[in-house]
Amino acid sequence: MARFQRLDVITSLLETGLLPLFYNADLNPAIELAAACARGGAYAVEFTNRGEEAYPVFTGLIRHFAKTDPSVILGVGSVMDAPTAALYLAAGANFIVGPSLNPEISRLCNRRKVLYLPGCATETEIAAAEELGAEICKIFPGDAAGGPGFIRAVMAPCPWHRLLPTGGVDATEAGITEWIQAGAAVLGMGSKLVTSALVKARDFDGLAAKVAECIGWIRKARGTRVFLGIDHIGLYPRRSDAKALNDWYVKTFGLESKEGGSSFFIFGTGPGCVEVMKASKDVPMHIAVRVSNFEEAVAALRAKGVGVKDPVLKPESKSAYLEDADPEGNLVRLLWTPK
Repeated sequence: MARFQRLDVITSLLETGLLPLFYNADLNPAIELAAACARGGAYAVEFTNRGEEAYPVFTGLIRHFAKTDPSVILGVGSVMDAPTAALYLAAGANFIVGPSLNPEISRLCNRRKVLYLPGCATETEIAAAEELGAEICKIFPGDAAGGPGFIRAVMAPCPWHRLLPTGGVDATEAGITEWIQAGAAVLGMGSKLVTSALVKARDFDGLAAKVAECIGWIRKARGTRVFLGIDHIGLYPRRSDAKALNDWYVKTFGLESKEGGSSFFIFGTGPGCVEVMKASKDVPMHIAVRVSNFEEAVAALRAKGVGVKDPVLKPESKSAYLEDADPEGNLVRLLWTPK
């Protein structure tokens, strides 16, 4: 049974704008590849039904991520018929992708409230798929169907379409920009993102970085702001220790906290959090500003004459403090994470 409702999967796809897809006959590399995509910010991942080991590997992926990282949304692609779709739905697939439109698959997925992404290559097929309930239509093969020009042409009279071209989408800024500005809602990327060279070298951090880079290009092409807002406030205890300060917030407001190596994070059900640093400083706090593209944010600040210290770059985050504090003496930190 799917762990994610259809609306949650749609939201995730539309927010990131990227759907990585791959096939691997061995479970362990498949786990690493899916995890790398998620670290890069693409939590919805398509595992294609293209080999004899597809089904057992997929069931292994479902079991693994249900325990280790429940935020990963696994779906299956290259599904041609309803019996195959039903098999994968029973295994826990959260969405079904096909190279063509199959009304039986559509009805099956609708009964389960599972997202179905049917393959379409004409406006007539897109309209038929939407009539059957498709929220997002896969345009396949994207380049042969007409490329970005096809997307732009069908979006003109039908701006309500949500289209996901797959096949012919290059993992370059120029290619991604062209598809997004033509009107594509999501980009499906297979071998040009999850390249054979990366897989052979087991460069999973390299894949995570490439996924993050592609999502950054998608956001830039959409016109997303670089500086998104305040992510959290970090407090430096000066009258008490970090544990006591953390416990006061948790007890007073009924919040939760998670202890890390250098700090406590205090959070509730809403957005934002408070970080209580274990090490004290001669400043009351730091303010973490979330950015959509770390490199672009650093360049923009330096162009204004604002100094940025050497960044700390990790697969799951990028951060750096400004060289100077704000007018009140508070430290300011840039922060990028996939979420």
